[in-house]
Amino acid sequence: MITGDCAGPRLGFLSCRIIRHIEAQSEHLADTLWARIGRCPRLREYGQHVPEEELRQRTYEIYSNLGEWLEFKSDQDIERRYIAIGERRAGQGVRLSQLLLAIVATKEHIWEHITDEVLTEHAGEIVQVLELSRAIEAFFDRAVYYAAVGYERYHSMHHRASAAN
Repeated sequence: MITGDCAGPRLGFLSCRIIRHIEAQSEHLADTLWARIGRCPRLREYGQHVPEEELRQRTYEIYSNLGEWLEFKSDQDIERRYIAIGERRAGQGVRLSQLLLAIVATKEHIWEHITDEVLTEHAGEIVQVLELSRAIEAFFDRAVYYAAVGYERYHSMHHRASAAN
């Protein structure tokens, strides 16, 4: 979680303020994301395969540590995290399309929260919001890729194991 003066190498003051707000609201965001997934017909299957508490915990971890993920985590950190998630979801029987849509829904949920509750209309702050947007987009784009890699790795290993038997 970002504390104190958070402006790291990539994010400005407004971005940090928005991130602090998201981190402070992380429990609420995780709960409302679960409700959103339950209402989305394209994600019902995801909710049937992934236990509610696990989904809430994973999304809470993302939201409550968003500043750290955007500012300080390396591509390798994201790779490790999302390969593991992809492998876990494959092992739970989640289809790849459901996994990727759940990650996209997590990202969209942040943006809806920002635009509904945080975003201001001051022109000088828009540049900072765009910088934050780029950082969030880059993070979730990598998350989607690495989750797919983990998912494919799981199926590849299990395919080889079943072929050997």
